[in-house]
Amino acid sequence: MTERPFSISGELTEAGHRLVQRVYYEDTDFSGLVYHARYLHFLERGRTDYLRCLGVEQRELVSADEEGLVFVVHRMEIDFKSPARMDDVLTILTHTEKAGGAKMVLNQQIQSGETLLISAKVIIAVISAKGRPRRLPETLAAKFLEGSTPL
Repeated sequence: MTERPFSISGELTEAGHRLVQRVYYEDTDFSGLVYHARYLHFLERGRTDYLRCLGVEQRELVSADEEGLVFVVHRMEIDFKSPARMDDVLTILTHTEKAGGAKMVLNQQIQSGETLLISAKVIIAVISAKGRPRRLPETLAAKFLEGSTPL
């Protein structure tokens, strides 16, 4: 068996994180276009694999100390620019705009080739395992900000 030249978790780049995903039949509606809510799945995969590539294990954070640390989406702004279709290959880009205090701001884009399909701004709340606001540890904030340039 030969080694794959890519990671299923995507890759860290100078601009943040890059993940490639294919559009499947299950992602589309009756028109053959990607159903609008499915873009949330692609964006979530991008954010999750961004954490994974940074070496941030969410399962470990929730039990790292007596408070635990959890990330939850607080707000999301999405601009739908162009539709994707079945079999398109999408690139999900994730960039940290801000990381500190009790929140992070991530900018995301979904592209098909050179065409921008979606741009999103995602505000992530940092909370304890019991749901109370919690400060993002400085070492973790630094991981998110390191080498991340605007999309």
